[in-house]
Amino acid sequence: MKFKLRTTFVAIMAGASLLLSGCAATSGSNDAASGQMVVAPVMPDYKLEVTLAKLNEILATMELTDEQRARFHYDRGVIYDSVGLRLLGRIDFHQALKLQPDLADAYNFLGIYYTQEGEFESAYEAFDGVLELAPEYDYAFLNRGIALYYGERYELAVQDMQDFYARDPSDGYRALWLYLMSSQVNTEAALTALVNQRTQLADKSWSSVLVDYYLGKLSKQQVFSAAKVELRDAKEYAERLCEAYFYLGKRAEQLGQYQDAANYYRLTLATNIYDFVEHRYARIELAKVKQVIEQSTP
Repeated sequence: MKFKLRTTFVAIMAGASLLLSGCAATSGSNDAASGQMVVAPVMPDYKLEVTLAKLNEILATMELTDEQRARFHYDRGVIYDSVGLRLLGRIDFHQALKLQPDLADAYNFLGIYYTQEGEFESAYEAFDGVLELAPEYDYAFLNRGIALYYGERYELAVQDMQDFYARDPSDGYRALWLYLMSSQVNTEAALTALVNQRTQLADKSWSSVLVDYYLGKLSKQQVFSAAKVELRDAKEYAERLCEAYFYLGKRAEQLGQYQDAANYYRLTLATNIYDFVEHRYARIELAKVKQVIEQSTP
């Protein structure tokens, strides 16, 4: 998902630049351009490892104000999160909030973690805190909506997702999530709304491909073919596959194809795109369909 619930690398480096002259970066080879796209689970970028080492050094050796130290703990937590080290990220986000209790970004991450762990009341409180501190924090509506969705409070989830969708109707991912949540309330109305929302999406957008699959305009094979179009590098292909596997899994689940859904969720997790919405919640989805499969097995 292009709103990946990640803090950008630029933001991390901007924080580090308060005390450092910066970190040199080299550009990688463009496998897509050469026609040799290699699909493999994404490994951590070495630039993140360098940044992490610098943040560790700053926190261990430099005199910082509470605000600076909170920011560096937050930045380090974002890096830990991006490589799947959620426990370490959670520790850093808590530490950041001890030093700077009004850090809305840290509450947002903690709310996501609570959702992933099924601690929905704590998740709602965290996202409520985000919106109290920053009422225009777009992604708090998305994240609280997702927490409400997995907490089976579907009507409230739809309200949050409608707020999030209304802020950018040209975003196909917002339309998809609104459909997924709305379909739990009224499937027919949700599909009708998705048809109308499709008219506001760019035809060549990757997210529009996913919407078109849900509308029955594209097959699975066409989705995977479209995932290879206009790529910048192998990582972008892995990101698209992470998204495609997840949404195909959700569709298979809707159709009662639970074993197919389970396989798609496993493939989503195998991409290692930890900071994408789809990867974050694939494990919850996998657990749900596995339970259905087990209950239906004699």
